[in-house]
Amino acid sequence: MADRTADPRSLAAGFGRLIVLVYVVFAVSAGARALFQVATKFGEAPVSFALSAIAAAIYLVAAVAIIRGAAGLALAAVGVELAGVVAVGALSFAVPDWFPEPSVWSHFGSGYGYVPLVLPVAGLVYLLKRRR
Repeated sequence: MADRTADPRSLAAGFGRLIVLVYVVFAVSAGARALFQVATKFGEAPVSFALSAIAAAIYLVAAVAIIRGAAGLALAAVGVELAGVVAVGALSFAVPDWFPEPSVWSHFGSGYGYVPLVLPVAGLVYLLKRRR
């Protein structure tokens, strides 16, 4: 079987490599942080810590889907990610008591330089452009 990442038509070629890199970095960083928080202080902010773990899982699914060329799964993961960051971002302002500790998506990802808000938009634009 041919290496799909070497194919210039592959989702992980060109700008897709940068998107995959950012997704992998965020999957590892958000995942490690969430695992530590869940293991050491889950009772303090269960919603925030669970959402960070979910975000890490979605980042990983998006990265793997892009690498494997699974456009449908990649679009679904990135779409869920965008919906999550917008919903959690809005809720973290509207109901701050639900988020005594920040999650990756709290305040639209402000703790991560708003990359969690920009990344799915860039990912969707990239994936939809490649789909044509």
